[in-house]
Amino acid sequence: MDETAVGVALPTIRQELGLSEISAHWVVNIYLLTLACLAAATGRIGDIVGIRALLTAGLFVFGVASVVSGFAPNGLTLLIARGIQGVGAAAIFPLSLTLIALSFDGAERGKALGTYGAIGTCFLAAGPLVGGALTSGLSWRWIFWINPVVVICVAFVVWRLWRDPPRHIKERFDLTGMVLLVFGLSLLVFGIMQGPDVGWQQGNVRAALITGVLALAVFVFVENRRRDPLVAVALFQNPTFTASNLIVGVAQYGKIATFVFGSMYLQTVEDWGPFWAGLALLPAVIPTTFFAPIAGKLSDERGTRWPALVGLVSITVGLGLVAVGMMLKTTAVVFVGFVLFGAAVSLMFVPSQRAVTMSVPPNMQGQAGGIVLSSQLIGGTVGMALSSTALAVTSSHAAVFWLAAFASLMVLIYSYFAIDARDSWKQTA
Repeated sequence: MDETAVGVALPTIRQELGLSEISAHWVVNIYLLTLACLAAATGRIGDIVGIRALLTAGLFVFGVASVVSGFAPNGLTLLIARGIQGVGAAAIFPLSLTLIALSFDGAERGKALGTYGAIGTCFLAAGPLVGGALTSGLSWRWIFWINPVVVICVAFVVWRLWRDPPRHIKERFDLTGMVLLVFGLSLLVFGIMQGPDVGWQQGNVRAALITGVLALAVFVFVENRRRDPLVAVALFQNPTFTASNLIVGVAQYGKIATFVFGSMYLQTVEDWGPFWAGLALLPAVIPTTFFAPIAGKLSDERGTRWPALVGLVSITVGLGLVAVGMMLKTTAVVFVGFVLFGAAVSLMFVPSQRAVTMSVPPNMQGQAGGIVLSSQLIGGTVGMALSSTALAVTSSHAAVFWLAAFASLMVLIYSYFAIDARDSWKQTA
């Protein structure tokens, strides 16, 4: 719900706290960046120490940081609290996927992931309405203050229903890998985000970009040679595994473009209020509720290839139509693009998540969940940075969606050749 609710409230937050456009985008991106950097680490820690305690700790951190975000008196406090909120979410997201993978075998896992996606989509759909209603009727601060209620309910269910499976092998945590991943990814995204604001020629921007790329290259080199890596880089030698991670990444990129910049367009260009902007985004989420179970069933019966490819075609066309509608200032075309986007998301997420979790044994499910979530959130983080850059350079919201559509098209072309129609990833499990 945070993904969509905060996006709708962002123009109001920016105005009330006196944030620049780039600083306002960091309210979303620092959360996503922290999530992306730590998701692989928390997934791996869950494999080592168990899920129950770590998931509960993540829920606690998320809830407390949400309260602090709501009371933030200035932009700096809000950014710090949002970063801490991302730390908590980094435990919640990958471990929730691990619960599904450990609770259902291959024959039912797609259906379970479809149900998981549908429930998540209900909150995703509620986000624009809840965020818009609270921002218009009370204050944007209530977007964060309602989170502890959900956190308490989830924590109660976890402690009542979940017991960690026994673990007989002691494993070590890859601290070096985590440091390299956090350092490299943070610098890379910082450079992309700050470039349009301070200038690409600035030495600190160039240094951040170059150092970030080098750190990530060293991360891959180190991880490929460790017995207990934070990220099992060797898994990416499987083209289907790589394509699946690219698909969830570009799907998250599309979500950020739609829910943050689509809402921004409706409020700043079309002059709609936060509530009506939130209502207008429903066509982008309602189809997902219906398609998620279908996508799960299809992936169980037919594997990854065709559901994922159909989803990629739909999201590429949908994002392109949103761009066309914005250029023509025709909201009807924008809404058609939103519907196609909503129909595509489940077909991209569910089969790809199933493919990733099927590629590793039970004692690596936490790591697999961390990898696929890291790919998803890196897509969202880099997507947010690239979208902010496109808007800053062109002053056109349509350019944001053209860029997202192009990224989806590139992943579509790669996936067409990479994903094995026979689902050969089953043989690597």
